[in-house]
This record gives sequence, structure tokens and C-alpha cells, in this order.
Amino acid sequence: MIRMRHNDETPNEVNDINVTPFIDVVLVLLIIFMVAAPLSTVNIPVNLPGSTEKTTPAPTNPVFLTIKTDQSLALGEDKITKDQLPAALATATKGNKNEPIFLRADKKVDYESLINIMDQLRSAGYLKVALVNLAKEGDTQ
Repeated sequence: MIRMRHNDETPNEVNDINVTPFIDVVLVLLIIFMVAAPLSTVNIPVNLPGSTEKTTPAPTNPVFLTIKTDQSLALGEDKITKDQLPAALATATKGNKNEPIFLRADKKVDYESLINIMDQLRSAGYLKVALVNLAKEGDTQ
């Protein structure tokens, strides 16, 4: 028979912090936030209103880019394709990337098409893009 011998019968204090419960709580919170984050997005269809604010004066020779209902583009009065857009903008702005581009879109143009054109403007180096809308009649505050 094996006999165990204890030299010191007094219990010792353990000075280490037990982090296992802390890690368990953190992992549970992580899972809760991972599940809850996608549920917090807003999926409500909205009909955005027009603006009743006073319009700012346009520059003397503004560069208007128009997206028509059929997704075709026009720079000023000239019809262009999406592939011709960077070269046509460089010509219209005389290479000045700081000149504002006034983007007009028909109200029936889908949001994705509008964003695609804005991405194309950004990749061409035109970061000053103004969205053009009709001024609504109404009282301003």
C-alpha cells in the first residue's frame, strides 16, 4: 500500500487570478453581438423628400453629368457612354480634378446606378460631386 505523506498540513493561499470565467463571459458577449449586429440594420423603404433650402449659385461654366431613365449618360448636351466618361470629363474640366461635377439623375434611376456613376467619378479623380435636385415650394425654417 502506498502511503502519502504531507509535510505541511496548512492550506496555502493561491495568489493567481482565475481568468477562465472572464474568458467565458467575453466569448458569450461576442456571440451575442455577432448575432445581434445584422439585426440592427434598417431595411425600411423610404421615399426621400426634395429640399426647400435656397439653392447655391452655380459657377459660370458648370459641368453637368446627367443620368437618364434608360441609364444613358450625357455630359452637358453631349451623349456619352460609361467608357467615355473619364476622357470626356478631362476634356470638359480641362484636366482640373478640383472642379465640381453637378450630377443630375432622373428620379426613376435606381440607386445602384447612381452609386456606380459616383464610383466611376471618384476613380477618375473627381471628388467634388454635387447632386442636383428640383427646389420644392414650401416654407423654410
